[in-house]
Amino acid sequence: MNKIRTICFEDAEVDHLRPITLARPAYAVTSASFRLLDWLKRIPGTLHGHVRPHLRQIQDLDYGIQEFTGPLDRNLGLLLVNARIAPTADLDLRLQEWTKSESSKVALDPGTTAVIVAFISASDLERLPTDKLGDLLAFASQLPPALLDLDIFRWPHDVIQHHLKEMPTAMNWRLSHEDYTEKLDGVFTQGDVQIGDYPVVDTSAGPVLLNKNVQVGPFCYLSGPVFVGTGTRVIEHAALKDGVSLGHTVKIGGEVEASIIEPYTNKQHHGFLGHSYLGSWINLGAGTCNSDLKNTYGKINIHYGTAKIATDMQFLGCFMGDYSKTAINTSIFTGKVIGVCSMMYGFVTSNVPSYVNYARLFGQTSLLPADVMINTQKRMFARRKVEQRECDRQLIQDMYNLSREERESADQDIL
Repeated sequence: MNKIRTICFEDAEVDHLRPITLARPAYAVTSASFRLLDWLKRIPGTLHGHVRPHLRQIQDLDYGIQEFTGPLDRNLGLLLVNARIAPTADLDLRLQEWTKSESSKVALDPGTTAVIVAFISASDLERLPTDKLGDLLAFASQLPPALLDLDIFRWPHDVIQHHLKEMPTAMNWRLSHEDYTEKLDGVFTQGDVQIGDYPVVDTSAGPVLLNKNVQVGPFCYLSGPVFVGTGTRVIEHAALKDGVSLGHTVKIGGEVEASIIEPYTNKQHHGFLGHSYLGSWINLGAGTCNSDLKNTYGKINIHYGTAKIATDMQFLGCFMGDYSKTAINTSIFTGKVIGVCSMMYGFVTSNVPSYVNYARLFGQTSLLPADVMINTQKRMFARRKVEQRECDRQLIQDMYNLSREERESADQDIL
């Protein structure tokens, strides 16, 4: 199989995916248990990234990808991949098919004309006088167009739509290509997995996959498709159903439906979470619940900043950025967007900007300084035996600066 150079790039539209992409590259967003990054690493050759400046060191240290700076090897073909492509189970094969082409071609987003995927042959690269990514994308946008049926993440709710559609296929792909053992009827495990007494399992809509060192407490209800990442603990009496994807080192309890939870996040206690996306290092206090259905049973519109977007979805919960927390008995209304590094109390009836203490029920909404979150990060990391690096502290400061306009434009008294 021919080796090529792949560059996965973030474009200007990536900011529409805030807050879920503020602390991670778009290619590292999980949906249906996979990230785009997982598939890109299966393509033979070298992989480089192009991400926003505040994520470049994180990209190198956490994802093992170096920022593309050139020069290009003109003897190899070049595959340009937009970081907003949704991860589907056959994506690596579909992209590899493109690299076998003898001629250059491009797939454009019909809505924005942005480059989604482009293949530039070695012969065409030899004619290009520049190695700058912007020039490569400009050249690619003029290539002969080709059809490539891919889902694109334009807004955070697209991640949930794709997740619900792809979960059964993704679970079947894992069973076909990864090393699982059927421990119970329809429940597949890797390595040392502990399942407590009296589990109730329904795999009529898809299997349940439990990765290494997962612990499932007694009296749990598991309704597939469900994916539970390595080292995650499912608390007694938990109910996971209808498409749940949990990252590694998560603690999960209560009722969770059709949701994505990234690594190192805790929802240990009773309370409902549905049709939602939680980033990493989040903690939901006991009794926290979210609504994912309007009282009118109508389709849900979401405000992303100043934009009001019709989702065409009847069920949709919340989107919460990394490092945010809720106090006990917090209630999050339907379709709410919560930024990074915020803390919530009482009723969350509006979107919450990043770095905000949100207690509107008590007439209090105030700024949460970056140094407070850096100290909080240090304590959280220590509990999980994770070293706090300088780049982690810098990420908190960078996100604070990047979200300043978000707070200033919010309809709240935040100084």
